[in-house]
Amino acid sequence: MATYEVNPAAVGHASRLIDARQYVLDSDWGDVQPDAEAQNAYLERHPWEDYAAWHLGLTQGANDETKARHAFGYGDFRRVHRTGLIACVYRAAEWRHKDVELAAHDLLQRLDRVAGIG
Repeated sequence: MATYEVNPAAVGHASRLIDARQYVLDSDWGDVQPDAEAQNAYLERHPWEDYAAWHLGLTQGANDETKARHAFGYGDFRRVHRTGLIACVYRAAEWRHKDVELAAHDLLQRLDRVAGIG
């Protein structure tokens, strides 16, 4: 099984987007998460550093400028999706990637506070 480290640049990026209210509260993550075609289109217009900022996890041992390096996407390349963060928490917890799970959980709590949920 792959191991992951938290991507601090992605945590910062997501935090800034949340604070700027660039988020979607209700979406079907299975339908809105960027597929391979959307990811490729984004990479045609943006550097790998920008692509990485949309992924909370970095695969240890994978080459930096590859999709395999980037895991736990949380947005649609424009906004944070609450359901994307929930998916990150769930998947990281399921596979025992505690640091990524906690980072996603903290972002979810931040989003809920800013959005006035709860």
